[in-house]
Amino acid sequence: MAIRDKMRSNAAPYLEPGETIQAVFGAQTKSQWFALISLWIIILSNAYRVVVVTDRRILVGRSGRLSASPIREILFELPRATRIGPASGLWYKAALGERVYIHKRYHKDVAAADAALDASSA
Repeated sequence: MAIRDKMRSNAAPYLEPGETIQAVFGAQTKSQWFALISLWIIILSNAYRVVVVTDRRILVGRSGRLSASPIREILFELPRATRIGPASGLWYKAALGERVYIHKRYHKDVAAADAALDASSA
């Protein structure tokens, strides 16, 4: 099972009735560039987040330190009118209730979330 599919299935218990997922992607709380200074900074202080973009809201869930797909709790709930991108670079820094870093492999998911926002507001 692909990681996005795992994230979607793990997010299902946190959705309201009739709410649909538009995009889901992973993020983390520390920049990977800290690894240039010390790998221990990343190991001890980094935490993964799952960002779930629905048709009604944006949820930021805590995953933990070792795995990026489970959702242990919802940390932040943002209004759906929040624009996430445009994402650029290897690690895009976004403010989603806290500062998170989104890897380039998820940039297309950020673009899809923003496109869905544009489509719904048009």
